[in-house]
Amino acid sequence: MLREDYATWQCGLHVLSLSRPRVMGVLNVTPDSFSDGGVTINSKKAVRRALEMLDEGADIIDVGGESTRPGHKPVSPEVEAERVLPVVRGILAAAPSAIVSIDTRHASTAAMCLSQGVSIVNDVSGFTDPEMQQAVLESNCGCIIMHWTQPEVPPTSSRRSVQLDSIKPARVVQSSRRFTLPEEAPIMREIMGFLGDQARTLMRAGVVHDRLCIDPGPGFDKTADEDIVVQRATRKLVSMGYPVINAVSRKRFVGAISGEDQPEARDAATLGVAVAAIESGARILRVHDVKSTVDFVNAYWATAKKDPRQGFVSLGSNVGDRLDNLSQAVRMINQIPLTCVVAVSHVYETEPAYGIATPVANAVVEIRTELHPTVLMDALLEVENQLHRTRDEAEAGHGPRTIDCDLCWIEDEVHAGRHLTLPHPRLGERDFVLVPMEDLMHDPVRFLAHGGVEVYPPEDRVGHVTSELGVLDWE
Repeated sequence: MLREDYATWQCGLHVLSLSRPRVMGVLNVTPDSFSDGGVTINSKKAVRRALEMLDEGADIIDVGGESTRPGHKPVSPEVEAERVLPVVRGILAAAPSAIVSIDTRHASTAAMCLSQGVSIVNDVSGFTDPEMQQAVLESNCGCIIMHWTQPEVPPTSSRRSVQLDSIKPARVVQSSRRFTLPEEAPIMREIMGFLGDQARTLMRAGVVHDRLCIDPGPGFDKTADEDIVVQRATRKLVSMGYPVINAVSRKRFVGAISGEDQPEARDAATLGVAVAAIESGARILRVHDVKSTVDFVNAYWATAKKDPRQGFVSLGSNVGDRLDNLSQAVRMINQIPLTCVVAVSHVYETEPAYGIATPVANAVVEIRTELHPTVLMDALLEVENQLHRTRDEAEAGHGPRTIDCDLCWIEDEVHAGRHLTLPHPRLGERDFVLVPMEDLMHDPVRFLAHGGVEVYPPEDRVGHVTSELGVLDWE
């Protein structure tokens, strides 16, 4: 399918499509962060909040164990690791396919988190530490290079006593102002020069281009005026050829332009800055308020961009008139806003699986949709409700059903959470999905394998097809 933007970002085992904006949820495991210090310092609370953000639509969870707010006190790598490692382990235990980022300037913390399955290293010091460069070189993680120019400092092992309050960036000397904002050229020359130099340093060391992302570092020893200049120059940052992250959430300059003194009151203004960044080509939004940001991006993208995506929904019924239940479900899916049914497979009788007591009538629906996956999932659950599906908690979702609608796959979408995981975590083992998909495409095994789905051989699958029941009348 032709798209305006083909960009992807390699983050460990994940290839994140940037054909639409992505949301990174901030998870501070610190007692002194400027916005939410202490709220999620308890590791169990932090894991719960991470899972909530995934269900709210976050594509990435960014875990940080050291505050970098003005006037903060640096912590040692050991303290930082004690804060973040239990949280990282907890998130990935509950949501193994989640894309987790570690926000750290310490190579040892980064290495430990990468060994636990973290996909991204977000380094506020811009990978100026050779030990950090080596840590990411030994993995396949995504790397966020942030601008915060600092003088030479000792290696990580001896860095714990360094007070970052005394580390000052190489600031551009501005002449007396005659305009509301300082001149753009020297500011962007410094920022783009630093980001470009650090990206090339990593690539010379062996980190491939597709793993790199850049962040101009809003709020990091920059005045409000300078931050506005940088935001207005987002398109120039995008022209460097790397994904650009917009990490302005609740920052001081957002308060300056909105008149909001309290960080938590700056979320609406943050969205205003975000839409300008998106229009200029930024594709990752790092935010505290995930739910509002996801809703905002979904509404904006749906009305501003044409972006239909291919998807597949598996349908099953083993109660009442099964074929009629399936037909009604297809008609209702075809009525979901910004969604249409493209094709429907034949219906197949399949063996019971996952504790279901009786044979099931199954079909697969090919769709095109412009909805966010979590929004589409809610719409499919509403189809189940309207067709009177009942759920018994004791049967863990595997009891009798008038209709079951499983969102299996959407083009360029990966998602993790309790509410929705994409691709469907059991897609590759389900004969009752893979066989109907053969009606819709030439080689579903090859198609899914290309998308990173492990497909089981027929003899190892569950819910084997036993017969064909015919064609659905849904149009």
